[in-house]
Amino acid sequence: MAPRKNDRNEIDIPFAGRFSFSRAELIADGVVHVVGIVLAVAAGAALLGFAAYRTQAGEYVAAIFYVASLLTALSISCAYNLWPHTPAKWILRRFDHAAIYVLIAGTYTPFLTQLDDAATAGTLLVLIWSAAAAGVAIKLFLPGRFDRLAIAFYLALGWSGAAIFSTLLQDLPSTTLWLIVAGGIVYSTGVVFFVWQRLKFQTAIWHGFVVTGASLHLAAVLDTLVINRL
Repeated sequence: MAPRKNDRNEIDIPFAGRFSFSRAELIADGVVHVVGIVLAVAAGAALLGFAAYRTQAGEYVAAIFYVASLLTALSISCAYNLWPHTPAKWILRRFDHAAIYVLIAGTYTPFLTQLDDAATAGTLLVLIWSAAAAGVAIKLFLPGRFDRLAIAFYLALGWSGAAIFSTLLQDLPSTTLWLIVAGGIVYSTGVVFFVWQRLKFQTAIWHGFVVTGASLHLAAVLDTLVINRL
């Protein structure tokens, strides 16, 4: 399903959403994205640098997956949200929304490697990445459909770790765990602004919550893989 041109030679976008942003809104959103990407690159590099000497091979690979998913999600989001209103923006939207699933699964990965029960950790990794793959497929191949349901799916997948909270409480440092919870709360609160499309500077505010939530989760990964092992 691709964008169509109407009789006035304007592009019809086949989904609900506000695309008429002021210059100030675009600048604000761009600044938020740049700050997020710069922080992700710097903190991600520091995480991988310090973790190289303190983690096992599986843990380090999980950290790489996490940093890669974070940078991918932020970079695609930046390209999509700042791209001019053209048919290419519709294509970028597919990848932007698909990347959210990858980020959620990528964020869970380093924490699940910390579980003492390898069988449980392996099962959860398969389930979370399978659910993320399904979400990615829907976003890429059925664009514009199930958008409202997708929001619920994002939240459900993001909070799925609550089902094993007692296990995480035993196997993760307390600081790590509460950073994870704080990041989840920030992300979830930001969803209010994600759907509040009539709000001025809505995208910049929403992405501010994303950057803050991601920062808390990155701090959690750093805490469990590096700081807790000093």
